[in-house]
Amino acid sequence: VLMLYVKTSTKRFVISYVLSLLVVYILTQWIGLYLITIALFILPPVILMGNLYKRKAAARSVLTAGIVTVLAESLLSLLLGFAVGLNPVAKFKQFMLDSIAAMPQSIQEILPKDQDWYVGFIVQVIPLYLIFLALFVTFVTHGVTRWFLNKTGEGIPGLRPMREWMLQRSLVWIYLVAFVLDLFTKPDSSSLISTLLMNAMPLLMLVFAVQAIGFLFYVAHANKWKPILPIVAIIILIFMPP
Repeated sequence: VLMLYVKTSTKRFVISYVLSLLVVYILTQWIGLYLITIALFILPPVILMGNLYKRKAAARSVLTAGIVTVLAESLLSLLLGFAVGLNPVAKFKQFMLDSIAAMPQSIQEILPKDQDWYVGFIVQVIPLYLIFLALFVTFVTHGVTRWFLNKTGEGIPGLRPMREWMLQRSLVWIYLVAFVLDLFTKPDSSSLISTLLMNAMPLLMLVFAVQAIGFLFYVAHANKWKPILPIVAIIILIFMPP
C-alpha cells in the first residue's frame, strides 16, 4: 500500500485503494468488513510515511512518524471502545482466561498456578505490546518498502550505519531512576508505579541492548575488524534477551 501511494498520484491511489477494498469484500464476504477495518487502520501511517518518502525525508523522521501514528491509532481505538461501552481490556482479559481454560492440561501445568495474576500481568503490559507492535510494523514496512522503491529508482534514504547510532544521554538517568524504583516495587503490585515499570523496564533494556550492539559495530569499524563481534552479540541477545 505504501509503495502504491508513493508511485502513483493521489487520484489513482484513491481509485486503486477503493477498488481493492471492494474486491476484498466481494471475495471474503463475512470477514470482509473486518479486513477492510484493518486496511483502513494502516491508511494514516501509509499517508504520513508516503508523503515523507516523496519529500526524501530522513529515515528517522519517517520511522518516527509511522510509530507515533500507529500508537496513536491504537490508543484511539481503545478509547473509542470504552466510549461505546465495549471495554476492550476486560474482553481481552476474558479472552485470555478462556484460552487458558481451553489449553491441554500439560500446557496449563507449565503456566503459573494463579491464572488471574498471570492474565492480570498480561493486561498490565498491553502498552508494551502496542509499542512493540508499532515498532515491528513500522520498521518492517520501511525496510521492505524502501528496498522495493529503490529498485525502481526512487532513492529513498535509509538509516545511518548502526555504528553511528547514539541514544540521548538523558535516557541513562531515566533508566537508573526506573531501575532503582523497580528494586523497591513489589512484582505483584497493581499500583500505577508498578504498571509503569512493567512497561518501561523491558523497553529501556531493549533500547540499551540496541545501543550496545551499535557500540560493538563502532568498535569493529574503528579497529577495522570483521563485524563478527556485533553479529555474535545479536545472536546472544536473540536467545538470551537482556
